[in-house]
Amino acid sequence: MARSEPTCRTYGRSLQGVQVSASRRSGTTDELGPEEPERDGSDGQDLLAALLDGMDAALCAFDADGVVTHWNREAERILGWSADEAVGRRGLAGWAVRSADAEEVEGRLLSVMHAPGRQVHEFALLTKDGGRVLVRTQSAAVRGPDGKPAGVYCAFSEVHAQIDLERSIALSEALFEDASWGVVLVDVDLRPAVVNAHAARALGTGRTSVLGRPLGELLSQGVEELESALQHVLAEGAPPAPAEVWVSVRASEGEKRRCWRSGFLRLASPLAEEPVPLGVGWLFQDVTEARQAEQEASLLRFRMQQLHRASRAAAECEDPAEAATVHLDFALAGFADHALIDRVAGGALTDAETEGPVRLVRVAATPSGAPGPSKLADRAGLPVRYAEGHPALQCVERMGALRASAGTAPPEAAREWALARQWPPDAVHALCAVLRSRGRTLGVVTFLRGAGRSAFERSDAMYAEDVAVRIATALDLAGLPQER
Repeated sequence: MARSEPTCRTYGRSLQGVQVSASRRSGTTDELGPEEPERDGSDGQDLLAALLDGMDAALCAFDADGVVTHWNREAERILGWSADEAVGRRGLAGWAVRSADAEEVEGRLLSVMHAPGRQVHEFALLTKDGGRVLVRTQSAAVRGPDGKPAGVYCAFSEVHAQIDLERSIALSEALFEDASWGVVLVDVDLRPAVVNAHAARALGTGRTSVLGRPLGELLSQGVEELESALQHVLAEGAPPAPAEVWVSVRASEGEKRRCWRSGFLRLASPLAEEPVPLGVGWLFQDVTEARQAEQEASLLRFRMQQLHRASRAAAECEDPAEAATVHLDFALAGFADHALIDRVAGGALTDAETEGPVRLVRVAATPSGAPGPSKLADRAGLPVRYAEGHPALQCVERMGALRASAGTAPPEAAREWALARQWPPDAVHALCAVLRSRGRTLGVVTFLRGAGRSAFERSDAMYAEDVAVRIATALDLAGLPQER
């Protein structure tokens, strides 16, 4: 089967120090020796031509006398001169370089034969149609079998293309070294393949120890959402906007709840004829503090609005005791599941009187079985069976807010904990705030949360105290508690 003529042409002595003729196909004899097999040299030429023509960079080569010996397809694409037109010419003057610049350009290119290593230069070359192209060259000497310089090879590309490549490489290195946000390359199995320093710190591990590990080993919460986003990017491409993902990071000191503003990019191989997914580029920035501040500000606005609405609604109540329950109902929204109001039996206490034993009487409570408005208790005035050390009694003694919780106890143990304190059985977290008016202690308001909510925090205690002030004012106005 006849072979096609390779595009890369050679002339004279090749850069490997072997005599190679450009006219071997025509049957002309050369100086390889009368007994050397024709087939081996032909196959070597075909392989060399295929390798050179497959290069992404333009390549030309010169022998020791400055004659062009090699010229590949990329060189033809950039300058327009074919291999037939280039190979065999002495120097570049008058065709690839202006005659005025030829001496300097050729001198710099050929000088590398007597210098160690590679040299980088920038030249303006001529195209076949008379245009000029600024190229960046890398040239190095080629040694013959005797170790002496046999010629020069020169790889070159257009400066703008080289600069684009260098920028891409520089950007990649900067992202994985100095970036102020996390960068993770995730493979198609959704495992980290490359991680920058910032991302490693965010994940609470080292840059190498994270590689190849499932995301579930690094994150305790948010893994499903993150993996779903990565799968979507692999299948559909990058989303149009960043996404915020809440995760819990496993750390030696415990889990850390974080919010990461994330962007995703699908990575495909530039060497394949059809896009082949290599994975996903995941860039993220920690915005936890900003989101928490926004949430706290939003929560504060909502609670202030609730207090305002409760005050307006309570002002329309003829019965001050009913006004107290109005304040309680408005406070429950988004804050607690249940609430209780207990007054001090026998009337309000001065500060000195709170040091002795205290009994509390139920005034109002929210339904424990189903949601609904608070209801006033009967007027029997029987004390609630609070055991010694009950949080409500401690609240009266301290004249301040007090928090209590069953913690992570099993459901049955949490149920027993709530029933022992005379609270609804589904209560897990409690917050007691003292009712104070005109320098006296009137009682306690208790807010309760179920297992589906988090424990009360300090900011919750401050809100409960604001509500307690309004409830205490209403109870005092109603003449409650009354002497029994």
